[in-house]
Amino acid sequence: MKRIVLACLLLASLFGFAQQKNKQLIEKPLYRDPIYDGAADPVVIWNKNEKKWFMFYTNRRANEKNLDGISWVHGTRIGIAESKDGVKWNYRDTCDIQYRLTDYTHWAPEVIENKGTYHMYLTYVPGVFKDWRHPRYIVHLTSKNLINWKFESKLPLASDRCIDACVFKLPGNQGWRMYYNNEMAGKSIFYADSKDLYHWEDSSKRIVGDKGCEGPKVFYWKNTYWMIVDNWKGLGVYSSTDLLNWKRQEKNILQEPGKGKDDGVMGGHCDVLVNNGRAYVYYFTHPGKTPENKGIDNYTTRRSSIQMAELKYNNGEISCDRDEPLNLKLKH
Repeated sequence: MKRIVLACLLLASLFGFAQQKNKQLIEKPLYRDPIYDGAADPVVIWNKNEKKWFMFYTNRRANEKNLDGISWVHGTRIGIAESKDGVKWNYRDTCDIQYRLTDYTHWAPEVIENKGTYHMYLTYVPGVFKDWRHPRYIVHLTSKNLINWKFESKLPLASDRCIDACVFKLPGNQGWRMYYNNEMAGKSIFYADSKDLYHWEDSSKRIVGDKGCEGPKVFYWKNTYWMIVDNWKGLGVYSSTDLLNWKRQEKNILQEPGKGKDDGVMGGHCDVLVNNGRAYVYYFTHPGKTPENKGIDNYTTRRSSIQMAELKYNNGEISCDRDEPLNLKLKH
């Protein structure tokens, strides 16, 4: 009997070792764009055709010189990085988006898959500007390969300054809900609904507006709906039972600096991937925006990096220890 128990313990130990061996330690930073060094606003999705993870991101021209004002955050297309395991990422290309006006800018993509078609809801800025006082809106695009994107429509939303779409599938075949930032309403979160992802009916209703924010991300985890937003003081966290009424938790996550490389500042505009029951947050940092660099605007303070950490759930709230070592291999 003792031999059987010992054999079972040995097999369990070997199985655990094999499981751990397949996992890899997440490096900090997770990813930096090799072209402009300005990767931000990540969103991660599984490419079914290529059997790889794709990361889409806003790319700002952090390393270009002699750009006035905030023109460095304009004038670029959406970047793509790829990974076989969700751990090691390599630059792939930029999205071939078939909707370009003269001097266009692409920001903050949201990418989902439905019935074999990929849908992107992209923040489009019709120009390259030196300040923030210009129109921007959300467009719908579709693709079969996550590279080439066909323009479908410009969405009729609450104002001419709407950005940062997040699309979530409603329960019970009720369709889809888009959460977005209406900048003309104090940087609040509004929503629109759709039955088919093509035709959207805007509510013109503010559902999160207790504090200014952007970049909403909605997901379902631990039998609760969650929304994480960028408050520019870390990431605010809300919970809901009906996807309409949202309760803010007291503490932001990723507000206090971490200790890892490029992670010593607050986290910004994130994506959340729920994978095999665990939840991972992808966020970006401006590593050079430290207290001693306050007021300085140069490559050091402009460049940005993508980071990754695991979310934890305890007693109805979400927390995140960005310094905790993270070993994983994403499942698909």
